[in-house]
Amino acid sequence: MSTRAISFLVRKKMPHEVVAYVHEEKGAQFAARAVGFPLAQTIKTLVADLGSHRYRLVLMPGDREISMKKLARACGVKRAAMADAATAERVTGYLVGGISPFATRQVMKVLMEACLLDFAEVMINAGQRGLLLRMDPKDIARVLGAEVVSVADPP
Repeated sequence: MSTRAISFLVRKKMPHEVVAYVHEEKGAQFAARAVGFPLAQTIKTLVADLGSHRYRLVLMPGDREISMKKLARACGVKRAAMADAATAERVTGYLVGGISPFATRQVMKVLMEACLLDFAEVMINAGQRGLLLRMDPKDIARVLGAEVVSVADPP
């Protein structure tokens, strides 16, 4: 079982473990519960719309929400919003509920919430509903060239 995301990690020789689960609903909360992993360490990959057809991938802990004001400031724009599902699927090439930051259809800058680097391992989507990757968050940041930011609302 392979996806574009998994193939990308193999080509980059990035350590990862594929974890499958029965996908019954979208969201980090369900995925974390399904594999018995902490929600704070389960990454949701979000597509932010900065306007003028500019998008960013934002990697957030499953238990936190994005502050649009902080995100806009971090990206140097007046306002930011979440991309709608159709746009997110078009620019990433993945279905919502299976969006991975690896090997997206459109190349986008990646922002990673700083607190994710506090963990030794995290789970992140493998590019298909029902598939996660267990990885070191530092490897994720490095392979994606992610900018580490603090754009989460306070817990």
